Amino acid sequence: MIHQVSVKLLPADAAAPAAITAAAAAALSIPAKSITGYNLLKRSIDARSRQAYFILTIQVFVNEPFHKNDRNTLLYKELPANAPAVLIAGAGPAGLFAALRLLEAGIKPIIIERGKDVRARRRDLAALNKTGIVNPDSNYCFGEGGAGTYSDGKLYTRSNKRGDINRILNIFIQFGADEKIGIDAHPHIGTNKLPHIITAMREQIIHCGGEVHFDQRINHIDIQDGQMKGVKTASGAYFTGQHLILATGHSARDIFIMLDQQHILLEAKPFALGVRVEHPQELIDSAQYHCALRGEYLPPASYSLVEQVDGRGVFSFCMCPGGIIAPASTDPGELVVNGWSPSKRNNPFANSGMVVSIEASDFQPFADKGNLAAMYYQREVEIAAYNAGGGKFVAPAQRMTDFVNGKVSASLPACSYVPGLNSVNLREVLPATVHTRLAGAFKAFGKKMKGYYTSDAVLVATESRTSSPVRIPRENDTLEHPQVKGLYPCGEGAGYAGGIVSAAMDGERVAAIIAAKLVS
Repeated sequence: MIHQVSVKLLPADAAAPAAITAAAAAALSIPAKSITGYNLLKRSIDARSRQAYFILTIQVFVNEPFHKNDRNTLLYKELPANAPAVLIAGAGPAGLFAALRLLEAGIKPIIIERGKDVRARRRDLAALNKTGIVNPDSNYCFGEGGAGTYSDGKLYTRSNKRGDINRILNIFIQFGADEKIGIDAHPHIGTNKLPHIITAMREQIIHCGGEVHFDQRINHIDIQDGQMKGVKTASGAYFTGQHLILATGHSARDIFIMLDQQHILLEAKPFALGVRVEHPQELIDSAQYHCALRGEYLPPASYSLVEQVDGRGVFSFCMCPGGIIAPASTDPGELVVNGWSPSKRNNPFANSGMVVSIEASDFQPFADKGNLAAMYYQREVEIAAYNAGGGKFVAPAQRMTDFVNGKVSASLPACSYVPGLNSVNLREVLPATVHTRLAGAFKAFGKKMKGYYTSDAVLVATESRTSSPVRIPRENDTLEHPQVKGLYPCGEGAGYAGGIVSAAMDGERVAAIIAAKLVS
């Protein structure tokens, strides 16, 4: 017979097949020798008590031949010469997964990406980190793979109603991701591994007859009588197509401005804004695992914190154990920070966004900007952060306790942020609605998590690209823009996703809708 059981094991035992087999036998009240093998289905950590445990969900084979679970492998066939084509703006997760889904349906995807391929992007990221020069079309946000490629590759999502999460994870595995992402409760690929996976996806798309065009920033959408006809790019190229999946990401402000100038309906959207908080990883490990040393079997600890302060949510965002803070700016004179981790998460620091919900009342001073009011509010804070840093993407920073007490830090702790830090009073950088709530939340978090509120933690401004400040509306059934036939807003930039997996699922969903129309 085949049984499914959950077992609770110490970290060392969870890494030992014999111990797992013994625990499964005990859970089933059978002799261990009757178990012919098992498949690990899910793995999570329970650190609520004084001792951390792994919770394993396993499929156990009892007195019958064992066989390893096979993952579904999708077959992508070469397209016929007369295959219908669909334009895709953006090669992030929404765009790439939309393209792969179109291939399955026998439709030719034509991806138009403003940035460079993943390998070429690295040179621009190096220039940004070391010399303070940002390429507006190739940076941590723009380029092949999108913002997630060099911003950690976390695959955790709560959006299980938006699509098949396991399908998305299996596709990542098919293109080279470690199979452990299919079992871990908080799957993570790592910035060092994602570029190879993204490259494999692109090669598959091209091999089957799709197209991928880099260095092509769209600057006009050709619409005639309310119908998509094609797009023009800054290089002068024109791509013909009656179907456009617009998956340009949450930072493509020029796209929002272009749509607004073309009188295509947009909506201002609430988002969240704050800082990156960095602690020594050992401190987070000690607090979460209740021990002096983590040991070799437990991964670097993470955390998730939320608090209501003066009627607003303050919450951790994109937590990166063993990670690095990076400059995620897309334009000169504007400072944005984000975090990422390599696959091993073996850096000495832990960082997380700590942000405050931004509401319509906050961006009311920019009401003259119409539906782009939230975007301009966001931009003003980023400009203030850049100026406070002193240029070249040096970031304004402050020790956590000094921030709460309104005191400029006499010195700053070691930090992973390569361009450097400048000690300032962040209350002069962040809006009052943000800094007052952050101060209250940090003290509250210190009571929830031992050691969190400390002078050893540094705050780095500003974490402002948590989600898009603009929503591009679409119909619930057709997923088309209500004004433009054939225009499909998609992913984070359109306001319908929040992370790699949810963006990928939204890309698949839009592609499936288009396929049903074209193939029927």
